[in-house]
Amino acid sequence: MKVSRFVFNMFGINTYVMWDVDSLEAAIVDPGMIDDNERNALDGFIDRNNLKVKHLINTHMHLDHIFGNAYIKEKYGLEIKAHPEDNFLGLTLREQASHFHLPLQLTDTGLDVELHDGDTIYLGKEPIKILSVPGHSPGSISLYCPESNFVITGDALFKGSIGRTDLPRGNQSQLLHSIEKTLFKLPDDTVVLPGHGPETTIGFEKSHNPFF
Repeated sequence: MKVSRFVFNMFGINTYVMWDVDSLEAAIVDPGMIDDNERNALDGFIDRNNLKVKHLINTHMHLDHIFGNAYIKEKYGLEIKAHPEDNFLGLTLREQASHFHLPLQLTDTGLDVELHDGDTIYLGKEPIKILSVPGHSPGSISLYCPESNFVITGDALFKGSIGRTDLPRGNQSQLLHSIEKTLFKLPDDTVVLPGHGPETTIGFEKSHNPFF
């Protein structure tokens, strides 16, 4: 499995494209594009690499991670896949934007396909395991690729930090428990690809993250 990162929108979120090198089947994770330049950057990458986009996945549905959902859904004919506990966020995208005073033309987009802890999605023959990590949002998930040794953690775990929990239905104690119970059980050399900022590893965070 290969993965490429794009940094989009005023919140600097990491949008990931992951793909199987044999089948060229791809997934777009947390599309955060807000303008034509960002949309063209993503589309151009997909075209140049002849990728066949099969999945649109949200690690969670805070506004910065779903700005591009409606565009990707329409352009590639995809269903929005996320945990059902975050559906209320997708359905209130415009309301979220108004709280940040963002003058953007947006479409509320709820999920189409529910993802739950223990589910598995495939790109080609390679599995992507769904891990539930609530706390930053009630439906936060991580995407673990054991054969390629990386995990996309959304806004649960960052290099040297964790996700904020002061947004609707956030819960810090729940988030800390999720990280310790689920993410810190992964092999120490697992590469962590977070929703913001640089990559890290599970082992580094276990040893150096000040929240633990």
